Amino acid sequence: MAHQNLDALSLILQAGPLVKLVLFILLLMSITSWGVMVLKWIVFKNASAQNRSFLKRFDQAKSLEDIEKAGKKFSESPAAHLFFSSSNAMDAGIESLSHSLEKSINSEISRLERAIPYLATVGSTAPFIGLFGTVWGIMNSFRNIGSTGAANLAVVAPGIAEALIATAAGLAAAIPAVMAYNFFVQRLRIINLELETFSRDFIFLSRMSTRKG
Repeated sequence: MAHQNLDALSLILQAGPLVKLVLFILLLMSITSWGVMVLKWIVFKNASAQNRSFLKRFDQAKSLEDIEKAGKKFSESPAAHLFFSSSNAMDAGIESLSHSLEKSINSEISRLERAIPYLATVGSTAPFIGLFGTVWGIMNSFRNIGSTGAANLAVVAPGIAEALIATAAGLAAAIPAVMAYNFFVQRLRIINLELETFSRDFIFLSRMSTRKG
C-alpha cells in the first residue's frame, strides 16, 4: 500500500478541483470576516471609550457651551455626534429636538452596525459551503470504490480526506464569525442604551434651559 501523506497542506493539494474551489471560497470568507472583526473591534473600542468620557463630561457640564467644548474632544463618540447633529433643533421646540435625536440615534446605530451582518452571513453559510465539499468528497470515495471494485483505505482515503478538510474549513470560517457577530451585537445594544439615556437627558436639559430663558 502506498504511503498516504495526511498533513493538512498535502490534503488540500491532493483535493479535487471542486473541493479546492470550495476551500478557496471559504478562505476568502474567513479572511474578509477577520478583516471586518478587526476593523469593527477598533471602531467599537474607540466609540465606547469616547462615549463614556463624553457622557461623564456631559453630566458634569454646567452649560451647553461646556458640552460643546467636551464634544469637540471626542470626535468618535456617538453621543457627541448626537449632540452636534441635534443641538440646532433646540430652538425649534422639544418635539423637534426629540425627533432630531431619534433620527440621529438611528443614523449612529446604522453607522456602527455597518458590515456586522456580513459576519452573520459567513456564520450561517460557511458550514453549508463546507458541507457541499464534504458531500462531494464522500461521493468521490464511492466513485473510487465503484471504479476499482475495492474498498480499502488507499481507495477511499482521498475522498474522505477531502470531506474532512472541507468540513473543518467551513467550521473554521463560521465559528469566529458567529462569536464576533454576537459580541458586536451586544456592544451595539449597550451603545444604543447609552444614546437613548443621553437623548432623554438632553431633552431634560433643553427644557430646563427653556424655562430659565
